[in-house]
Amino acid sequence: MVGTAPQHADVEGVDGGVGLTALLVAAARAIETHRHDSLAQDVYAEHFVRAAPACADWPVRIQQVPDGDGNPLWGRFARYFGLRTRVLDDFLLRSVRTSARQVVLLGAGLDTRAFRLDWPSDCVVFEIDRAGVLAFKHQVLTDLPATPKVKRVPIPVDLRADWVTALTTAGFDPVAPSVWLAEGLLFYLPGPAETYLIDTVDRLTTEGSALAFEAKLEKDLLEYRDSAIYTATREQIGIDLLHLFDKGPRPDSAGDLGAKGWSTSVHTPFDFTHQHGRGPLPEPNDALEGNRWMFAHKPGFCAPDAL
Repeated sequence: MVGTAPQHADVEGVDGGVGLTALLVAAARAIETHRHDSLAQDVYAEHFVRAAPACADWPVRIQQVPDGDGNPLWGRFARYFGLRTRVLDDFLLRSVRTSARQVVLLGAGLDTRAFRLDWPSDCVVFEIDRAGVLAFKHQVLTDLPATPKVKRVPIPVDLRADWVTALTTAGFDPVAPSVWLAEGLLFYLPGPAETYLIDTVDRLTTEGSALAFEAKLEKDLLEYRDSAIYTATREQIGIDLLHLFDKGPRPDSAGDLGAKGWSTSVHTPFDFTHQHGRGPLPEPNDALEGNRWMFAHKPGFCAPDAL
């Protein structure tokens, strides 16, 4: 069934626009959670899907999809999100076990890492996102009820507003090591906004800090408009990702961090498919072809490479 949610990027909550993509990722995490060969467990994900009218008929198990893993959206794309979740889980946990005790989730969406990962007891997780998204997440988790495993600080602010003041006011300490995550965020930002965000992370971090983010390298996103993933997402759930993505020139954020003295590594998702033995592999007219997962460490951080 094709959804009818509005496709405006500025919709405040999870009922449309970029907020609706948070529910797409939640459904993918739910499907991954119930797989016999699951890479990541998120027992809260399906509750978000069931609580939102916009996606009440979306699957939360691969067995609910008529063509199963042959479905480009709920098979291949959902497996991509499951793999991404596992890789970034591992990155964050390595970071806090090595140096950082502050975790900053930029555009946190329906991320439940504060509830499901085993953190050191002295960690704090800051979640930055729009008020409507965080309010929806709070309501669902409160109704369950769910208890975070670590100190969790939601910060309801748009990343286009003064989120730095909101973060520091909430207790973030720029002189202590921190680890930052921008998962599935930068696609939606104009290039200058991405550059500002990366520069700001550099300014707010000390040695021993780390950052992971996802980027796209395609010069023309519309070349992939008819790819199986984008077509299935439009036709099956009414989300036109290419409408939501910013189509302007992208900065070389990994290169910019390297110029500032960070050590960086860049990987394709397929690198991790080979590492874990499951996940998407390249195919013709592939919407994932230009996706890159970037990992950056500020000098003084001794974590191993992402692979």
